[in-house]
Amino acid sequence: MKIILKTEDEIELMRRANQLVGKTLGELARHIKPGITTLQLDKIADEFIRDNGAVPTFKGFPNPYGGPFPASICTSVNDVVVHGVPDDKTILKDGDIISVDCGTLLDGFCGDSCYTFCVGEVSDEVKELLRTTKEALYLGIENAVAGKHLGDISSAVQEHCEAHGYGIVRELTGHGIGREMHEDPQVPNYGRRGNGVMLKAGMCIAIEPMVTMGSRAIYMMPDRWTIRTRDGRPAAHFEHTLAVRKGKAEILSSFDEVETIEGKQY
Repeated sequence: MKIILKTEDEIELMRRANQLVGKTLGELARHIKPGITTLQLDKIADEFIRDNGAVPTFKGFPNPYGGPFPASICTSVNDVVVHGVPDDKTILKDGDIISVDCGTLLDGFCGDSCYTFCVGEVSDEVKELLRTTKEALYLGIENAVAGKHLGDISSAVQEHCEAHGYGIVRELTGHGIGREMHEDPQVPNYGRRGNGVMLKAGMCIAIEPMVTMGSRAIYMMPDRWTIRTRDGRPAAHFEHTLAVRKGKAEILSSFDEVETIEGKQY
């Protein structure tokens, strides 16, 4: 395992890349409504990222199981946990949820964040899943401070979600991030407090709870990308990139633009 600590200058560059991800998600929030296809959303994101001087890190990302990722964002609808591939056949409808995972490469450093959106009016049961998953993300972030361990982050996420009766996907994790989108260490969403690598100031990681309404069992579709829940029930996914600090983590990505748009819509 090789964990690369970032300098203050490098963290500033990462903030810029991650703020652009937040702005891209905000731009998509204006368009996520019944009737739009996931491929249309992908085109909006691709154009927005490139117009802002960056490139989408997901496009062409290698897959050990198959071909490179063909799009600029992942669009995971309802029971798709992660890595949903945008296409012109998936048309969003009222009551859906869609997790949009987005990555940018700007000035040599990566940004990465995900937000699960409501499409029109969704059920209270689904809203509770989303609320709990987002809460778990911030509980994990509260534990991402120098002197603690990776297991403190993981257990905070797991304990909160399982206390509400939800499943924690174990086959997929958060990760270190920097010049590469995926660096050491892996950041699981389950674990034991005090276990794992000790956190140091300058570590940059992406924490991303992937939470299911029912069973945590998942499977991969024939496209070798799309991951779905085995029981067909919905899943939520929220992600922030952050820098580990002494006392309190610094969140480098942002949901501000999305939440501003959501407030206007709802």
